[in-house]
Amino acid sequence: MSDPARQIGEAGNDDSGGLYREAPGNIEAEQALLGAILVNNDAYYRVSDFLKPGHLHEPLHRKIFEVAGDIIRMGKTANPVTIKTFLPADEKVGDMTVAQYLARLAAEAVNIINAEDYGRAIYDLALRRSLITIGEDMVNIAYDAPLDMPPQNQIEDAERRLFELAETGRYDGGFQAFNDAVALAIDMAGAAYQRDGGLSGISTGISQLDGRMGGLQSSDLIILAGRPGMGKTSLATNIAYNIAKAYQPEVQADGSTKAVNGGVVGFYSLEMSSEQLATRIISEQTEISSSKIRRGEISEADFELLVGCSQEMQKIPFYIDQTGGISIAQLAARARRLKRQRGLDLLVVDYVQLMTGSKKAGENRVQEITEITTGLKALGKELNVPIIALSQLSRQVENRDDKRPQLSDLRESGSIEQDADVVLFVYREEYYVKNTEPRRTPEEIASDIKTEEYMRWEEKMTKVKGMADVIIAKQRHGPTGTVTLGFQAEYTRFSDLADNSYLQYSHE
Repeated sequence: MSDPARQIGEAGNDDSGGLYREAPGNIEAEQALLGAILVNNDAYYRVSDFLKPGHLHEPLHRKIFEVAGDIIRMGKTANPVTIKTFLPADEKVGDMTVAQYLARLAAEAVNIINAEDYGRAIYDLALRRSLITIGEDMVNIAYDAPLDMPPQNQIEDAERRLFELAETGRYDGGFQAFNDAVALAIDMAGAAYQRDGGLSGISTGISQLDGRMGGLQSSDLIILAGRPGMGKTSLATNIAYNIAKAYQPEVQADGSTKAVNGGVVGFYSLEMSSEQLATRIISEQTEISSSKIRRGEISEADFELLVGCSQEMQKIPFYIDQTGGISIAQLAARARRLKRQRGLDLLVVDYVQLMTGSKKAGENRVQEITEITTGLKALGKELNVPIIALSQLSRQVENRDDKRPQLSDLRESGSIEQDADVVLFVYREEYYVKNTEPRRTPEEIASDIKTEEYMRWEEKMTKVKGMADVIIAKQRHGPTGTVTLGFQAEYTRFSDLADNSYLQYSHE
């Protein structure tokens, strides 16, 4: 068969030692695929889930594939007669018109059984062309050395583009057909039906919290905030460990791995070292006080328990990055790398105020926090994972009689509140009640004498001891409200309450 479309490429060939190289493409594979589609439209559905018009190298072939796809999706037949109407009639392909070229494609079509193989070959070549573009851009920018793009930024930009190419095979997003969105929603409902607990998101391991939130939803930015001492890091650690421990992978048809339950967790610990974080988790799992672990005040039986727990923990997909003062760009680059190399289902950042932005000239802290939270939200959507970002609350909480936090208490709150899909506050009344303990004289303590004031305090302390409220102050796709959990301070552990007896108490 004559190959008029190839004439476009042949004009640039020379034998001068390879000074000019063509971008990789396979015109014959494109012709064979288009011919198969024109003869039997079923061939289109063998490739339409991964092959897009932009993946074809020859512009005319892109247009033919796009028009054929539109016609087929409308339930009509795509053939040389129906397609030629939507292509420029006066365009020439070598010495043929477009109509004659379409007829030639159909006449010399091969069996549609090979259609998917041709589609894969075309797709792979498109990825190679994209890699060439990224490589050329890297070289050109490195040579130019622009002032507004230092080498570290160039590396992060290249990593981002390579990650997007590896994950989706495309650079930019675009409008998505509503029927595709509906299909995704149905798939999510199906996954929730099959997942343990019937949750649409990843289970936190705390059933009362899951009941309100439906688990952690993909691409959500979840802000977990509280004053110092409330236990926000403990709650984040508990949730992260529960998810990593419950991880059950399943190999998909395309060879990739997907979490059926639980997930791979990436934890950015900007405040604590990885050893401190590990100690907290070990304390929670073994019920040995972390202070005793740090001081070495443990028995031989306790030590054996610690060793057994540590061996179990080494098997779970829990990854810690303890770099302090990390920038949002560095965090994003490392998260992409983790997902590419080991997978990623949940990202935790402890905490937002310890991160840095790009530090552009004249930028204040509020603008920097805005850049960070916007970047975290964009990263969650890009990686399609939930992100739990911890945040401090302003001191104005301490100046109120009612110390329950509100959205307005978030530090640099405008951007944090706006970008978050879910805002959770951790509030432990026990912390504040404990600090109001009436003073007793040494004689009263020795004789165990309790004043009326002390007895009132003790009664109040009994009501709130070992309990914590997780206040859902904002949730885009669910109800707000308060979930009361149990909290064991010595083991830094949050858990579901054994019963609902706490409802008899009203927090004063």
